[in-house]
Amino acid sequence: MPGITSYGAYVPYYRLTRKAMGGGKGERAIASFDEDAVSMAVEASRDADLSAVDTLLFATTSPPYAEKLNAAAIAAALSLPSSIRSTEIGSSSRMGLGALLMGADAAAAGRHALVCVSDVVVGAPSGSREKGGGDAAVAFVTGPDDEAIARFVGQASATTELLDVWRLPGEKFANQWEERFGAEILGPISNDTAKRALEDAGVQPSDLAAVVLDATNKRDVAGIPRALGLQKEQLADMLEANVGRTGAAHAGLVLARVLDSASPGDKILVVSTCDGCDAAVLEVTDKITAGRPKRSVDRWIASARNDIPYNTYLKWREILPFEPPRRPDLDRPAAPPMQRNQHWKYGFYGSRCTECQSGYLPPQQVCLTCGSVNKMQEEAFADVPCKIKTYTFDHLAYTLQPPVVSTVVDFQGGGRLTCEMADVDPASVKIGDQLEMTFRRLYTGSGVHNYFWKARPQR
Repeated sequence: MPGITSYGAYVPYYRLTRKAMGGGKGERAIASFDEDAVSMAVEASRDADLSAVDTLLFATTSPPYAEKLNAAAIAAALSLPSSIRSTEIGSSSRMGLGALLMGADAAAAGRHALVCVSDVVVGAPSGSREKGGGDAAVAFVTGPDDEAIARFVGQASATTELLDVWRLPGEKFANQWEERFGAEILGPISNDTAKRALEDAGVQPSDLAAVVLDATNKRDVAGIPRALGLQKEQLADMLEANVGRTGAAHAGLVLARVLDSASPGDKILVVSTCDGCDAAVLEVTDKITAGRPKRSVDRWIASARNDIPYNTYLKWREILPFEPPRRPDLDRPAAPPMQRNQHWKYGFYGSRCTECQSGYLPPQQVCLTCGSVNKMQEEAFADVPCKIKTYTFDHLAYTLQPPVVSTVVDFQGGGRLTCEMADVDPASVKIGDQLEMTFRRLYTGSGVHNYFWKARPQR
């Protein structure tokens, strides 16, 4: 049976407290002004083992481009081979688990699929979606049974046409019908789909170590514990208090957290309800310990800053009108140079002199140390640790999170770059601080997103 061979997750650094949004306990994760569904998908995927990937599946309800393959930018940033097959799905938050099931089908056909799911969930101010939502990403690699850390042993699905949650093209906020109506229709469907998945797996409810119950309206799946006779300790924490529901990414994010502490032999039921229901049963294998990512979901959650003002968040999401900078509009990135420099711009490949081993970012043809010409080899720097050589605060350059922290970083093994910092408290910056690179959206000019890399404190 096919299964998950590796995985990774990503929760943004910033949090917005519900008190700041008008009341309530806890906080929600919010993507920074320079993050979107593509950049977060890249971050989640970087912790997975991508060495054998030949298929890419990207699921989101918040694509940066409405018409352009967003998955292509993800593939370029992860330096996946150009021969990769890419598919993008969306329109419903159930497509996160749906994409994972498609990845299982691809693995059953002999392929290795990277399934990355990412969402920036935006709700109307003071609404339940704004307070209860969250932003995050998760990535799974699927492959054959002998490589699996968790194998698929059962699944079931249902598709239902009803007016529950919807958003028209061009609308910023989703609409939702009265919640009791959705629960009346989708509650029984969720119960039935969960039961059919367990029957397909030949697993009893009492055998389950963890149950992930995800839905746009939690009342849609509230009847499953009673219908299956589940105990409270079997129900996974749905991260409502400190992350929020992260759209299409949520079922996978909670699954990743369960896998972070799962033991061989554990059986996990995952249910995701929206316009119907998908359910999957997985069994954890003895390869789980070796297959875990460097950073757990709890580690991402613990690395946080929650003092962002509410009006700042509204500006980041372009909900609150504000005076634009008194500067010329940013130029649209040009297609030819982006194409010529794709390996540098997206994959963050520099060069290293084969004569004296000096490293260069951006890549060079002439070595400034030994003078060698055309003696360079490409080298990936995205995962190489770096540290601050010097820095400055720019209070004049326009940014949605002032000031701009501009730094010169030295990479381990050689190589130096001037770049911006992300996810940083300016008061804490010091020369010698250890940093890591992160894929971000620098700006959008005339409708074109300009992606590149920034440095951030290690998380």
